[in-house]
Amino acid sequence: MTRYSQTPVTTADKTFYQLRQDIVEGVIAAGAKLSETELSTTYGVSRAVIREAINRLESCHIVERRANVGARVVALSEEGLLALYEIRESLEGMAARLAAKNMSDEEVAELEALLVSHFQDVKQGESYYQEAGDVDFHYRIILGSKNKHLISMLFDGIYHLVRMYRVQLGMAGPRVTTAYDEHRHIVQAIANRDQELAEMLMRRHITYSRNNIRNKLSSIQS
Repeated sequence: MTRYSQTPVTTADKTFYQLRQDIVEGVIAAGAKLSETELSTTYGVSRAVIREAINRLESCHIVERRANVGARVVALSEEGLLALYEIRESLEGMAARLAAKNMSDEEVAELEALLVSHFQDVKQGESYYQEAGDVDFHYRIILGSKNKHLISMLFDGIYHLVRMYRVQLGMAGPRVTTAYDEHRHIVQAIANRDQELAEMLMRRHITYSRNNIRNKLSSIQS
């Protein structure tokens, strides 16, 4: 299958990818101020390298700059979630529709195998979210759309901000089983080449995920 690969080449690349991962996974907390001096010490690189990484993280929408404040990791908020998931529902719904049309039989089989590998986590009731890259269910479907503009809009635009919400407010409890079942139904629609159903199921799945995260945010903030 086609890969959307980002192989670190330079020290600047490696620092950027590590910082991005640490922000997405909450090692660097949402809303935290980013100090070039402190980060250069932590990551063992120059302030110039950190500055470049922060600039690149802004384009991923997981870092923002404010006047008289400087660079900060974006905060996870209900308002931000709703705005983000409106876009995600539309774009990933389209990706699922195109995947049903354009994924090869081999790629569909790989997607089905991926869900089988996830089943053990679901059976044990563990938090159900996937790592970045090829093992990510949504990532595979986006790639499967075969539309380079859509892939770029998602991967270079909102993908990592979406992952911040998914990873840091990951699914647990009853949502584990229902999310897994929703994934199974989406894959079945794609395998059946039912474009309309694949899009509808993906949109519904993302709506349910948004509501789940929204409830968690409300409970944390209350």
